[in-house]
Amino acid sequence: MFEGKKTKNMFLTRALEKILADKEVKKAHHSQLRKACEVALEEIKEESEKLSPPSGDGKSGSSTLPPIKSKTNFIEADKYFLPFELACQSKCPRIVITSLDCLQKLIAYGHLTGSAPDSTAPGKKLIDRIIETICACFQGPQTDEGVQLQIIKALLTAVTSQHIEIHEGTVLQAVRTCYNIYLASKNLINQTTAKATLTQMLNVIFARMENQALQEAKQLERERHRQHSPVTQHTEPDSPQLQTHIHPPAKGPTQEANGPVTPPTPSMTSPDPENISDFCVTENEQTEADQATAAAQSKTASDEETRNYEEKAQEIVQSILQEVVNTVSGGETCSVSATEGTPSSLEDEGTLGSDSEHIHANGIPGTPISASFAPSLPDDRLSVSSNDTQESGAAQGQPPGAKFSHILQKDAFLVFRSLCKLSMKPLSDGPPDPKSHELRSKVLSLQLLLSILQNAGPIFKTNEMFINAIKQYLCVALSKNGVSSVPEVFELSLSIFLTLLSHFKTHLKMQIEVFFKEIFLYILETSTSSYDHKWMVIQTLTRICADAQSVVDIYVNYDCDLNAANIFERLVNDLSKIAQGRGGHELGTTSLQELTLRKKGLECLVSILKCMVEWSKDQYVNPNSQTSLGQEKPSEQESTETKAPETINRYGSINSLDSTASSGIGSYSTQMSGTDNPEQFEVLKQQKEIIEQGIDLFNKKPKRGIQYLQEQGMLGTTPEDLAQFLHQEERLDSTQVGEFLGDNDRFNKEVMYAYVDQMDFQGKDFVSALRMFLEGFRLPGEAQKIDRLMEKFAARYLECNQGQTLFASADTAYVLAYSIIMLTTDLHSPQVKNKMTKEQYIKMNRGINDSKDLPEEYLSAIYNEIAGKKIAMKETKELTMKSSKQSVASEKQRRLLYNVEMEQMAKTAKALMEAVSHVQAPFTSATHLEHVRPMFKLAWTPFLAAFSVGLQDCDDTEVASLCLEGIRCAIRIACIFSIQLERDAYVQALARFTLLTASSGIAEMKQKNIDTIKTLITVAHTDGNYLGNSWHEIMKCISQLELAQLIGTGVKARYISGTVRGKEGFVASTKEQNNDEYLGLVGGTVDRKQIASIQESIGETSSQSVVVAVDRIFTGSTRLDGNAIVDFVRWLCAVSMDELASPTHPRMFSLQKIVEISYYNMGRIRLQWSRIWEVIGDHFNKVGCNSNEDVAIFAVDSLRQLSMKFLEKGELANFRFQKDFLRPFEHIMKKNRSPTIRDMVVRCIAQMVNSQAANIRSGWKNIFSVFHLAASDQDESIVELAFQTTGHIVTNVFEKHFAATIDSFQDAVKCLSEFACNASFPDTSMEAIRLIRHCAKYVSERPQAFKDYTSDDMNVAPEDRVWVRGWFPILFELSCIINRCKLDVRTRGLTVMFEVMKTYGHTFEKHWWQDLFRIVFRIFDNMKLPEQQTEKAEWMTTTCNHALYAICDVFTQYFECLSDVLLDDILAQLYWCVQQDNEQLARSGTNCLENVVILNGEKFSPETWDKTCNCMLDIFKTTIPHVQEQRLFSALLIKCVVQLELIQTIDNIVFFPATSKKEDAENFAAAQRDAVYAVEVPVETQDQGMYRYLTSEQLFKLLDCLLESHCFAKAFNSNNEQRTLLWKAGFKGKSKPNLLKQETSSLACGLRILFRMYTDESRKDAWEEVQRRLLNVCSEAVAYFLALTSESHREAWTNLLLLFLTKVLKISNERFKAHASRYYPLLCEIMQFDLIPELRAVLRKFYLRIGLVFNISQLPEPETEGLNYSILYTSLGF
Repeated sequence: MFEGKKTKNMFLTRALEKILADKEVKKAHHSQLRKACEVALEEIKEESEKLSPPSGDGKSGSSTLPPIKSKTNFIEADKYFLPFELACQSKCPRIVITSLDCLQKLIAYGHLTGSAPDSTAPGKKLIDRIIETICACFQGPQTDEGVQLQIIKALLTAVTSQHIEIHEGTVLQAVRTCYNIYLASKNLINQTTAKATLTQMLNVIFARMENQALQEAKQLERERHRQHSPVTQHTEPDSPQLQTHIHPPAKGPTQEANGPVTPPTPSMTSPDPENISDFCVTENEQTEADQATAAAQSKTASDEETRNYEEKAQEIVQSILQEVVNTVSGGETCSVSATEGTPSSLEDEGTLGSDSEHIHANGIPGTPISASFAPSLPDDRLSVSSNDTQESGAAQGQPPGAKFSHILQKDAFLVFRSLCKLSMKPLSDGPPDPKSHELRSKVLSLQLLLSILQNAGPIFKTNEMFINAIKQYLCVALSKNGVSSVPEVFELSLSIFLTLLSHFKTHLKMQIEVFFKEIFLYILETSTSSYDHKWMVIQTLTRICADAQSVVDIYVNYDCDLNAANIFERLVNDLSKIAQGRGGHELGTTSLQELTLRKKGLECLVSILKCMVEWSKDQYVNPNSQTSLGQEKPSEQESTETKAPETINRYGSINSLDSTASSGIGSYSTQMSGTDNPEQFEVLKQQKEIIEQGIDLFNKKPKRGIQYLQEQGMLGTTPEDLAQFLHQEERLDSTQVGEFLGDNDRFNKEVMYAYVDQMDFQGKDFVSALRMFLEGFRLPGEAQKIDRLMEKFAARYLECNQGQTLFASADTAYVLAYSIIMLTTDLHSPQVKNKMTKEQYIKMNRGINDSKDLPEEYLSAIYNEIAGKKIAMKETKELTMKSSKQSVASEKQRRLLYNVEMEQMAKTAKALMEAVSHVQAPFTSATHLEHVRPMFKLAWTPFLAAFSVGLQDCDDTEVASLCLEGIRCAIRIACIFSIQLERDAYVQALARFTLLTASSGIAEMKQKNIDTIKTLITVAHTDGNYLGNSWHEIMKCISQLELAQLIGTGVKARYISGTVRGKEGFVASTKEQNNDEYLGLVGGTVDRKQIASIQESIGETSSQSVVVAVDRIFTGSTRLDGNAIVDFVRWLCAVSMDELASPTHPRMFSLQKIVEISYYNMGRIRLQWSRIWEVIGDHFNKVGCNSNEDVAIFAVDSLRQLSMKFLEKGELANFRFQKDFLRPFEHIMKKNRSPTIRDMVVRCIAQMVNSQAANIRSGWKNIFSVFHLAASDQDESIVELAFQTTGHIVTNVFEKHFAATIDSFQDAVKCLSEFACNASFPDTSMEAIRLIRHCAKYVSERPQAFKDYTSDDMNVAPEDRVWVRGWFPILFELSCIINRCKLDVRTRGLTVMFEVMKTYGHTFEKHWWQDLFRIVFRIFDNMKLPEQQTEKAEWMTTTCNHALYAICDVFTQYFECLSDVLLDDILAQLYWCVQQDNEQLARSGTNCLENVVILNGEKFSPETWDKTCNCMLDIFKTTIPHVQEQRLFSALLIKCVVQLELIQTIDNIVFFPATSKKEDAENFAAAQRDAVYAVEVPVETQDQGMYRYLTSEQLFKLLDCLLESHCFAKAFNSNNEQRTLLWKAGFKGKSKPNLLKQETSSLACGLRILFRMYTDESRKDAWEEVQRRLLNVCSEAVAYFLALTSESHREAWTNLLLLFLTKVLKISNERFKAHASRYYPLLCEIMQFDLIPELRAVLRKFYLRIGLVFNISQLPEPETEGLNYSILYTSLGF
């Protein structure tokens, strides 16, 4: 204890002695002071003697701690205050300094607390008096400078000390005093110290408040945790928390060249932390401890202590001073004298305002201390009513009982409010003087406010009282200072605004809107605002725009709010104008300044876009972070190196407003905020756009606007709805509102009535009511309209004020209102020269009150009021905006104009701020990605305009890089949200500025264009997944870039296969330009110098970085997603087509790239790859058919390489990828006629087959397709190579990989058939047919392979697959060969075809045969074609003939299987053959018929026989010639031949092998023998042939045919004239034509059949019919013979007669009778003719038999010649 006492006593005695020693004290007027000092010293002495140190207490006051708080100690210290009080009141600076210094130390070390009540003033504590005393030492500017410094130190110690408590008025007084010292002191050191002190004081006041709340919260937390008895509250010292809560140094604009000096914070000011004196705040706890320590350790005399102390203070002050001086004056003089200010000016500053000035306009308002206030410890809670927060008149909407939860909060509040009010003080008129008190005060108050806000803690940010204070005081203050023409004030206001925006925006929605609308955007938009102002606004905007949260919040809260201005949209538009350099010229700015502004504008725009990118980054997928291939991910290093460092890593919100609120979405409290629902905001935005559109329309044509809004459902239809709309919507043009309300239309009147009825004039005097009425619209010009309005107004006024007016009726009011309108026009219109006097006015209104007068004083008052202030509408901003239209003549005029506008602006802003100071508007903190889409859609055009103009007309590299960065961000956003139109627009803009595609050509290329190229490449690299059709522009540029690189490297044109560019894009260059023909240069000839400079400018395009970057786009294509790669490829192909389009210099750059990316992307999943190849394959199709052979060769070769690589991957069954991949080969082969290319395609395919056969699956189809096309070529080498390879496939590959090739087996056969049909190479044809025969072997050996094969023909049953895929193709193609080829080949084909059938037919099913014969019969179809007769004939005689026999062979071979399937067809086919005009074929037809029946007849069923017979009948019928037909004889002849053949056939069929010829010969021989020897050889009668299988019915049918044929022949032969005619007409022969053979053979056959049936026991039932027929036929025949005239004719009948007679002789006697009796007369007649011996011999027998049978004669007895007779009898049947 003793140590502590000692220190205190040391201070006290040192100080008191020093005061007493001062020579001034000796003077009389200080006697009171002298006495007090002496008394005090006495008491101290006594006290110290009393308290000698107790022995054991040595350690109690540990040397490192301040003295222990014990009540006694302090009370004793307090009682010595009187001498110091008196000392302070003395006018002697030395005494005052000593006194203040001692007080400061006592307070600092806790010896003086002043917590006892003040005896002199009830309700106050002693400490309040102490502080008052200290403050009172400052007497204004003339106060001694040392005293000033001591006051500052003492007050700082008092405010920051832990040991004493000062609150409310006392705190305010302390702050006020420092403030005044800063303003009044002429000493720079004191000014600086005062300012630093103020900053520290405020920090402490606010930090304490925050700390207290934190402690309280912790305490509550603790109490929650432990339910048992609470520990005393202050268990921990306050210091640590306090430290943590004092915020880091201000982040505001520190010491910018044109900015204010930020209050230096301790960390900056003191070079050495040891030296921090007692006004340091950040470490003030330690400091106090250190001081105590220092004191305890100091064993030296107290003088030394004091000196140390003072030196320390001096040191600190020096350091602050140095810092300040350097900043302010660059180290000139130290003492800058303050302005000579009189006390009265200080009085204005409110230095001496007493506490009772409650709201003192100019001073820091004091606070009456509430009666309830009692001395209290820090933890006592006090509720101070907050009436003092409400200015009178501004207190409409605030809840009355807002409370402070702690006195510390009230302290902070009072200080804050005072500073706000100080900052609002107006400056004196005229140009601002930087040294004036007013200006310095304003700047200081703003600086302090900024510091408070920047360090604001949670309480300040959330407590309702503070929020309201910000709204009511700070925002209003800012609205004034924010338009200040003093740059420093303006800039501070902006900084404060930034801080508000960062920390308090949730509470200040309306205020922020006013700032933007009335100040920022206005300054940007008006042409008269100064460069400095614009610059600072843009500086501020740069900070705002760099914070993603702020940017999105502005859009969501203002642009999507129906009642707010579109701040985001306006902001972007204004920035865009500035960035384009528009409106900058009349500013009187230098071009450099304009450029700086432009850059800043661009910077803001880019920042906004970056924020939008940052905000939506979660939706962006960087193609380089993924891969669409199945390969492993790229290594870390590779993926990082792919990023373009200068751009990608710079995304994100840079230098965000505040670390907590930066870009982390929704990263701070949203207590005031609504929920964030993007869809809802989008709807709101749309509604808002509709309303704005409607208002626009209204302002042009009210009715249209109203109609539009009603149609859109945004406005009701009743007059009340409309009236309300006119009242509430401030954006309506007041003139139009007036016109609308005044209109005579019925509906308009109703609206007008409703409009007036919605106004309440109750209790208002007449003029006020009229003013209120006319606030909302401009009166229309027409008298009738005014009339209607006034009438309604008068009625409504009386209605509201019934019985309270002087008016007798509404008429009075109406006339008076009218007269007031006239008066205001008269008095205030510049057009009226002679103004109306009051008397004239009173006179004018005589007798209007129901024929009485209104009181004169009433009218006089009206006149005076109107004269003083005209009736006008509410002030709108229109008047100020008009000024921007005027052109400003001079800088001076501009300044004047601007100052006027600033005034106007300040008024408007202040009015608006006050209006919204009590409005609670919910603020939505945006959290959703989706907002960016509508934001971008809204603003993309101004962005694009700014960047395009920037790139176009400005060569500054910084501008260019900003524009490019902006475009990149815009593209990124458009990509992320797939907004195609906008994306394409930006990419096109980029492409345009590369100058690569411009017609002006590469010659003008500058650095910015090179950078644009790089940007474009980067975009392609980072946003590839989203570019869609924009790839087109990029590919075009890359293509042109390659051309530029060629020029840059100086390649001569003739070595570049490229395009020459002319004015219209590309033009082929044919003229050589003096042998140095360069590409891409514009305009005529170019000299070498120009070429050199162009090469230099373009050289950059070939730089390593560009080349690598371009390459990376192609190598990176593997990382694009499935859709993007298709777009990428599609546009690459399109550009490649353009490159190749040039007739003279096609370029293959893109084509090469296509090949490369095909390689890179081949590993993609099949689904993606097939989509890619669809595009690329189609491109190869076109390129492969390019007229330029080099191009086509390159294409085919590339295809080959790609195919080889692709085939290596192999393919699973039933897939079709190879087929798609190889299709271009087919296409090229089909379309390209160039032999070189065709040859190359065949070679490529051959190579594939030779090296990759094992991997090919579906690709075989294409391979055979190509060979099929090659097969018909005329070029021997192509056909040869193709055939060789096909042969190799069929013989070797099929052998090994048959299963894989089954799918294309048909194609293989088809291909072979094509080779066979190529007439130019007969050897190949024969070999091809052999290979087809070879294929048949595979089918027969491996039927299972076909059964197992499944594919697209799933509807084919497995057992039929071998037919459909194997046999049928082979046989079908053979039939095609037969139908298409020349004789030798087709004969071979036919042979092989039937050979296959015969060899393998046993495996065929019935229905297969049906299919097969459909093909086979096509051979005959061929003849339906009317070709040249010769060919046709040849065909029939050879192929058809051959085929017919072959068919019959097959039929016979497989009769069982085929009879029911095929018989009809075969008969039909034979019938067809017989009908042809070809003798050979006709004969063959009948021959075949004969063969089929003879070979198979035994197996025929009765039905089959029926069919067969019917067929023969049909043939007979169709071949009986009709003589009437005047046909050529040849045709007739064929028919006759057919008849003959058919007769022969029937004969053969029935009796085979006993042919008629043979029988005739036998008969003849027998007759001969008869004639000579008469020896009879017995004839065998066993039946052969088909006779036994035919029914009698069928035989009769055949007989009918034969007889018909016979009749026809007879008729023809008898028609002599006709035969003569025919002979003459063209039948070349020795004799006339006849049908003798037909005549005889038909009859002979008929007789044979009849006689056979006649003797057939099994046919007894038919005998009668047979006999009838025989009798008729034979008698007719003999009669005909008798009628014959010509010798030769009769000769022809010989055999017939022989046959007839022989047969008749053989029948039984019974039957013979019937016959003989019928023929006898005719046979007698025959005798007249000269007959051959054989016939005569038979006749002789006949007659002999007649004799015997009819018993006319008897046979002679056997005698000598008996032998003969016996023979004869035997032969006759006896």
